[in-house]
Formats: sequence, C-alpha cells, structure tokens
Amino acid sequence: MINFSERLKTIYDLIEPGETVADVGTDAGLLPAALLESGRSPHVIMTDISQGSLDKCRDFVAKNLPPEFIEGQHYELRLGNGLQVLRPSEVDAVVMAGIGGMLSIEILSDDLDLSHSFRRIILQPRKHVGRLRYWLWNHDFHILREDLAREGRFIWPILTVEHGHRACFVNQDPDDIENEYPLTLLRFKNDLTGEYLNNALRLEKEKLISKSGSRLTSDQELIAQEHRVSRLEYLISRL
Repeated sequence: MINFSERLKTIYDLIEPGETVADVGTDAGLLPAALLESGRSPHVIMTDISQGSLDKCRDFVAKNLPPEFIEGQHYELRLGNGLQVLRPSEVDAVVMAGIGGMLSIEILSDDLDLSHSFRRIILQPRKHVGRLRYWLWNHDFHILREDLAREGRFIWPILTVEHGHRACFVNQDPDDIENEYPLTLLRFKNDLTGEYLNNALRLEKEKLISKSGSRLTSDQELIAQEHRVSRLEYLISRL
C-alpha cells in the first residue's frame, strides 16, 4: 500500500470513487498511483512541466503497482505546462496541489473556458490562498468546500471548486484578510481550524507590535493591521 502524507490523504479522500483525475504538477506521482492502486480512480493523467518528474512517476508506478497497470490504458504521463496538455472535460477532477496560489491563478486563467470545463478542481496552494479565493470568486468559480490538512510543521488549506457563479460578497482588495480567512473556515471547520487560526493570530499580533513601535508606520497602516488582528479574534471566538 502506498503511504503518503496527511495532506495528500485529505486530497485522496476528496476524489469520488469512479472519477477520472488529472494531477497537474504531479512530481513523483504518489497521489495518482494511490488512486490507481485502490481502484478509486479508473484512469489518471499525470502532468508536469519537468521530464525528470515524469520519469520519476514512471519509475514509481513500475515499482509500486502490479504489472497489469499499463501505461496508456490505466494512466498517462504528459509533459507540458498547466492545463494545456488536457482537453476540455477530459477528466472529472483536476488536482493542483503544492504550488503557489499565484501560479494556480496563472494556470487557470490561461484558458478560462478549459478551466471551467472540468467538473471539479481541487486546489492546495502553498501561499497566497487569499488572492486565489478572490480570483476564483471573480471568475465564476464556486468554492464547494474547504479543508485543512497538516504536513510537517504546516497546516495547509485545500479548496474544492466548481464552475458556477454564486452571489457572494467580494472584497475590493485581493489582499483583504477576509479573503485569507473567510467565514467558510467556520462552516467547514475541523480539528485543525483552531490551531490554524491561532497560528495566524500570533503572527498578525507580532506584526502589530512591530508596526506600533515604528515611527515609519502610518496611521492607516496601523488601523489596517489592527483590523487583521480583530478579524482573526472574531473567527476564533466563533469556533
């Protein structure tokens, strides 16, 4: 049985039995190999911009899966950038995990019609999750659910989205803290939510202390930082 991190296990559990999957930026291919091994997915496409990563995928599958999992029949390796190697609606679910939020936006916006064609997209950004949410809300994506998963010292947000406009409040600034820490974190809270928010609060309080002690900080910057602290304190109070 293929072993992987809690982060990848959470993404694995989000794949519905019988769904075909494309893992964009697959690296060593752990997730798609596990989906094949368990029979959860009948066909997976592993894509990467690096030929070396795809070679690692091929080696990993050969070493960890029975020989009946034949390349081309059960899985495909495709070299290319982002979603460009996929056809519209070719798979049920697209996974983009372990890449930055800004790169995720770049990949999705490269061909918006193509991005909208897939039934679901699972996103696990390394950073800039607030900007990613803001972009999704403004480009006809609906966030179906939000999850948190631990890997090492970090807790990572995971967004499952679909194409479809939903009326919602959209902030004017992509860097607003409401995009980073929306109310949906409470709706989909799990046993990591409190730790995730408290870690963020600690960092924002440290920034507030630093800015409060600096003569270079404007009143507007100080008020903005106080708002960030207040937002997190409010969310924590609602847990």
